[in-house]
Amino acid sequence: MHDLGPGDGGWIISRHAELYAQDEGYDQSFEALVAGIVAEFLRTRDPICDRAWIARRGDERLGSVFCVREDEDTARLRLFLLDPRARGIGLGRRMLSACLSHARERGFRRMVLWTHQSHGAACALYASAGFRMTAEAPARAFGCDVVDQTWELDLGPE
Repeated sequence: MHDLGPGDGGWIISRHAELYAQDEGYDQSFEALVAGIVAEFLRTRDPICDRAWIARRGDERLGSVFCVREDEDTARLRLFLLDPRARGIGLGRRMLSACLSHARERGFRRMVLWTHQSHGAACALYASAGFRMTAEAPARAFGCDVVDQTWELDLGPE
């Protein structure tokens, strides 16, 4: 895994937009959300607390994950994406592990994330890493009916 480099932000935005439109039927408001998150990270990133990675195979981008400071004790996992070409090989687990390790090294006491119920493989990965779902509610987002979920993990010693 590599830190973000030139062009990675644009790839994150376009790949999220393409995959979520194809797999979930999301409209372009999702692309706008992702673009805003990426832009804010690139503009305001705290180099001590915040980190983002791109998973690569050679020059091919395969995934992304961000760890950003929510508050003094809390890190937020964002923009976790694994390209379908890289699923089933343990890469997602390694990406999540890198994100959790970074959060622990920076002294965060918990990690939170927001997702949708329809992302079953990701939710199973979160659960296997010790996250617990703390909130769930039906919503309308990105042109679709969704079920929002909030997950949390205590970042005590591994």
